Amino acid sequence: MGRIPGNKRLTDAAGNPLGSLSLVNRLEESEKESVYSRLLPERLLSLLSIDGKTLLDPRGERLVNIIAPSGLSFARIEVRDTPKARDTTFFLELADTGYNQIELSFCIISDPAAPRFDVDINENGECNWFASAGRNRMEELRAMKSGLFPNQTSKGLRLFSDFFPLFERFVDSMGIEMITAEPLTYDNAIRYEKYGFDYLCGRRLMLRIDREFRPGGSYFRKLDGSTPFRMPGMEKTVRGRSWAIHDGILEEPWDDVRIYKIVGVDAGINSFPDRVLEGVDAGSAGLREILTQKNRP
Repeated sequence: MGRIPGNKRLTDAAGNPLGSLSLVNRLEESEKESVYSRLLPERLLSLLSIDGKTLLDPRGERLVNIIAPSGLSFARIEVRDTPKARDTTFFLELADTGYNQIELSFCIISDPAAPRFDVDINENGECNWFASAGRNRMEELRAMKSGLFPNQTSKGLRLFSDFFPLFERFVDSMGIEMITAEPLTYDNAIRYEKYGFDYLCGRRLMLRIDREFRPGGSYFRKLDGSTPFRMPGMEKTVRGRSWAIHDGILEEPWDDVRIYKIVGVDAGINSFPDRVLEGVDAGSAGLREILTQKNRP
């Protein structure tokens, strides 16, 4: 019995319940795709003129790639605006856990028509794996000035609020009660509080960050203009704080922050209650739609 009223149990064509991604992955390709395509927001399909049943555009080109190998317990969905596009418009990666949970490992929703910022490439032209292998400060500065958040290569489509209810119902339909994730950045953590997440690890850090960014706090004092990412006033917004943290203001790695959500339950967490609203916080829920596991495969 699901936790979301009116939600139906996910079954295969023979009526057998599907209680994990590994079970879904055992299905025939057509049935598997039918299951996973439920996670694609209708507005995304409409934007890219994708038929929700065939997953083809009007030219008959395949814009959706579902990677869910039989025998494995993860699934990845990639959607591009053209078959050969460098970047995905929608990227989702999910995994079973060993505790009957679903891990929301990675989610990016980007505007394919928006300018791109190469913050994901270091100064040697190599992938920097979310700044763990070097930063591209010039591109980061350009991105920040354009209103983006750390690690964001282009603005979003304001579609996460469409996606997440589909995802939560999908998890519920498998009889699973908990979603877990690891926020890549401070702004991710704040954003997922809005969707009802609580902290498995990292709540004390989040409260310390809020305290120390207030007037008189240690992080507040470090907003001294010593770098473009540490300007006075950045303590007032989620984006400002996140860039300062990305710039190393904590003097420790942003690490070991894990979050969870009980399906159908809002934890009511707000670790930055008096923030100045801008961009995503002021209603642009797609400005930065990214949640990731740091140690992804």
